[in-house]
Amino acid sequence: MQRTGPSSELHGRTTEAQVDRVSIAMVGTRGVPARYGGFETAVEEIGRRLADAGHRVVVYCRTVPGSPEQPPATHLGMELVHLPAARRRSLETLSHTALSVRHLLAHRTDAAILFNAANAPLLPALRAAGIPVATHVDGLEWKRAKWGGAGRRYYRAAEALAVRWSDVLIADAQGIADYYRDAFAAPTTLLTYGAPRIEPGSHRLAELGLEPRGYHLVVARFEPENHVDLVVEGYAASAATRPLVVVGSAPYADEYTARVHALADDRVRFLGGVWDQELLDQLYANCATYLHGHSVGGTNPSLLRAIGAGAAVTAFDVDFNREVVADAGRYFRTPADVAREVEAVEAEPDRVARSGQRAQELAGGYDWDRVAAGYAELARTLAERRFPARRPSGRRGPTAADLLVARPQPVPAPPGAVLLPAPAAAPAVEDVPVARP
Repeated sequence: MQRTGPSSELHGRTTEAQVDRVSIAMVGTRGVPARYGGFETAVEEIGRRLADAGHRVVVYCRTVPGSPEQPPATHLGMELVHLPAARRRSLETLSHTALSVRHLLAHRTDAAILFNAANAPLLPALRAAGIPVATHVDGLEWKRAKWGGAGRRYYRAAEALAVRWSDVLIADAQGIADYYRDAFAAPTTLLTYGAPRIEPGSHRLAELGLEPRGYHLVVARFEPENHVDLVVEGYAASAATRPLVVVGSAPYADEYTARVHALADDRVRFLGGVWDQELLDQLYANCATYLHGHSVGGTNPSLLRAIGAGAAVTAFDVDFNREVVADAGRYFRTPADVAREVEAVEAEPDRVARSGQRAQELAGGYDWDRVAAGYAELARTLAERRFPARRPSGRRGPTAADLLVARPQPVPAPPGAVLLPAPAAAPAVEDVPVARP
């Protein structure tokens, strides 16, 4: 680690404390440039800011089979390491992360951020090498319908392994932090995502034959827990006069995709993946309502992008979504709820406008600069080994003895808040397509 002077800049924000420049590996995602999901968006937004602040950031990326282009060595100040993955859904993530960890053991950094609790079986290798690691646990992956019984059991076991073998656990939503507290008596570091402020205009809508406030919008991968089928079914049963525009697809979901298309009528327009960021932002900013069906993934970057664009949101009714949208949103659970809400949106334009304004106010609480500052402090905490002791590796979840010991409970935090782990002396036990679907 290199010690800098008494202040440093993180995207224009000065900190008074002395800052360590550390080397940080980001492992377990598809990498950057971000083209797939929330983890990749987070790595890009956080990593670029850490690099701007003088830290060395190494991002492990999956190679794209058959791509004629030479993968870049750097991106926005981050160093990129490109490695392959098994081309099978059940093995893709773990196989790539295993190669990444092997590379990291030979090219050490001061700290590592491991994304996805599914990668927890690889934590002992980092632990044996003495590389301190924080695991970003993601959402409740075992609830996803795409996994069979064996897959769900694996993800439940991986959560317990992440609790035992991580130096620090990262949660991106208070609901996820609550889950790890209740299931494992494990404290977490709460680091949310950012919500970009978007005011892109509307001139690109004409390319799709759309007008401002003249359509309803869905942006999601086609997976059952994102409830695209429920939204399409409810919309088709409604008397809505404005079209439903659906952005997104899924590489492993032919049967589910066919079901979604079968539920649609001629008012539903399927655009597939939209990779043009300006066009996608204009779709968010000018919709009558953004229908968000995600239910298991914690804080969702697509939802944050929608509120940053001032979209009126109608969201699936779970605590993760209420945490973000709060009083600005409408909520649904059934197709009948969707039908009711899209009809109400078309009948109440003034209320919709107020909801969009309120959503954009809430977006101000999700700030990438603050999030990156939290990751910088976390990296220093890891590099200096100022974290609580790990749970002994032979234990799985809280025991009866654990539950008799009083532990500090997480304090509910406002959107975008950064809660850092307790100091080492504290008694504690330690786990869309979005902007670019």
